[in-house]
Amino acid sequence: MDVKSAFLNGFLQEEVFVEQPKGFVDAHHPNHVYRLKKALYGLKQAPRAWYERLTQFLVDNNYTRGSVDKTLFIKRDNDELFIAQIYVDDIVFGSTNNTKVQQFVDVMSHEFEMSLVGELSYFLGLQIRQMNDGIFITQAKYAKNLVKKFGLEKAKHCDTPMSTTLKLSKDASGKSVEQTLYRGMIGSLLYLTASFSDADWAGNCDDRKSTSGGCFFLGNNLVSWFCKKQNSISLSTAEAEYIAAGSGCTQLLWMKQMLVDYGFNQGTLTLL
Repeated sequence: MDVKSAFLNGFLQEEVFVEQPKGFVDAHHPNHVYRLKKALYGLKQAPRAWYERLTQFLVDNNYTRGSVDKTLFIKRDNDELFIAQIYVDDIVFGSTNNTKVQQFVDVMSHEFEMSLVGELSYFLGLQIRQMNDGIFITQAKYAKNLVKKFGLEKAKHCDTPMSTTLKLSKDASGKSVEQTLYRGMIGSLLYLTASFSDADWAGNCDDRKSTSGGCFFLGNNLVSWFCKKQNSISLSTAEAEYIAAGSGCTQLLWMKQMLVDYGFNQGTLTLL
């Protein structure tokens, strides 16, 4: 579900003034300005104003905001559960009862102009297929778009993974690259490969910093992951593991609280 012109629905709390737009200039007061009552695209306040407007609307309609994820909204009715996840102007939602789904669509459509109301098939670079034997997620379309975006359709293929014994270091005498393009390529690839992570001790031969990595499963399903260079230099593998374990515990606590929001309290200890 998508909200059309979402940012235009936000109400401003601050005083914001704008120039008179071309074609609507007051001939008697050409130097006057307009005071905005609602947000416009380009305003720094626009995203927050939209979020507050949507949040207040959902709360007024008896939807409860999540305790750790403030973009999650939940509604319970006995054993029936409805969940809506907000991402700017996109809303992913579902319920154990199809009637609750239709009620949400009706409520939102009555207040806002909506589009793309239907079964979820593509979201944030993920292709989603909902079938009787499960829900399947792929990034094939995203990967193909990256190849086309960066002009690599005719690039030579290379086997992966690369050699694990190869040590990479900075090339001080190397040719400078276009930094914006390079960062864009690296960021796009990191998003694509986010589901694969590893950990090492002093793996960076330039600064000897270790890398923390972790995967978090709910049953047999991978639901969260991280891979990040540590801020400090560890003097042993044990120290590096303790730092990684600390990062993992924060993620575990977040997941446990999310399950509580969904109505699933975990009474047993969680193993790390």
